[in-house]
Amino acid sequence: MKKLIKGIKIFLALVLTFIVIVFLLYGHRDIPLNELKVKYTNSASSFISVNGMDVHYRDEGNQTDSIPIVLIHGTGASLHTFDTWADNLKISNRVIRMDLPAYGLTGPFPNRDYAMTQYTAFIKDFLTALKIKKCVLAGNSFGGQVAWNFTLEQPNMIEKLILIDAAGYPLNSKSVPIAFKIGRTPVLKNLLTYLTPRFIVRSSVENVYFDTSKVTDSLVERYFDLTLREGNRQAFVDRLNNSGNASSYENIKNIKQPTLIVWGAKDLLIPVENAHRFHQDLPNATLVILENSGHTPMEESPLESLKPVLDFLKSSKKID
Repeated sequence: MKKLIKGIKIFLALVLTFIVIVFLLYGHRDIPLNELKVKYTNSASSFISVNGMDVHYRDEGNQTDSIPIVLIHGTGASLHTFDTWADNLKISNRVIRMDLPAYGLTGPFPNRDYAMTQYTAFIKDFLTALKIKKCVLAGNSFGGQVAWNFTLEQPNMIEKLILIDAAGYPLNSKSVPIAFKIGRTPVLKNLLTYLTPRFIVRSSVENVYFDTSKVTDSLVERYFDLTLREGNRQAFVDRLNNSGNASSYENIKNIKQPTLIVWGAKDLLIPVENAHRFHQDLPNATLVILENSGHTPMEESPLESLKPVLDFLKSSKKID
């Protein structure tokens, strides 16, 4: 009996030691917002109060443009994912992008409610705060889902719609980033709010790229740092575990705006079959498949993915 008790004590001590080591290696404190602002804002960055949040955004380019282009990023990302697009589009257009609630420098919704209606209401209030009555709306992944839902809710505010590997249809993913898997797993998802190994961030970014050689250390550092913005780790988990309306995609066919669908052929998270579903359901759509891109072509292949966007913006196609 004494040997058994001694064995149990040794085992518990080893477990405790392992837990301490894990927390020492992978436990990261939140990075103060002021430190992140120094690193991830520039002269174009501004903050505006919307629904109790101090929203980070950039409003660049031709300020006389009456129908600006509004860019919405996806899960775990930030407005920086559109850097190259914005640099090129702002030459002749007004370009606006923001860090969605739960991500980037904006941080979480105060009420921790991550329903789609919360996001579409946020976009409406954000655009209203900037006195924007009509825009071209573009979104990637979850941002694309926000974009088409907003278009359905506020059709008079949308001139054209651009969907980049957009979410919305039931998923049949071929591969899912490890951070997404952990974020939906009981118990483990709670640990993710305290333990955030950098290798998980790198692996998750590489998972949505086709050419992983483009996943640089500085890119991983940005994703990692902004994950550590106060409240973002809990918000990441909260958002992933919001069930949402599973049948809302049935309304996609009601979108009449001219729509450009841009998709990476090597997208494993939202496979290219979903691009064809959008193309089939949207009555006024153009589809462009990028053969050598993954889930985030505006970041992985920015100039190649921008070309069809520029052509689409120049077209005079009107709503039927």
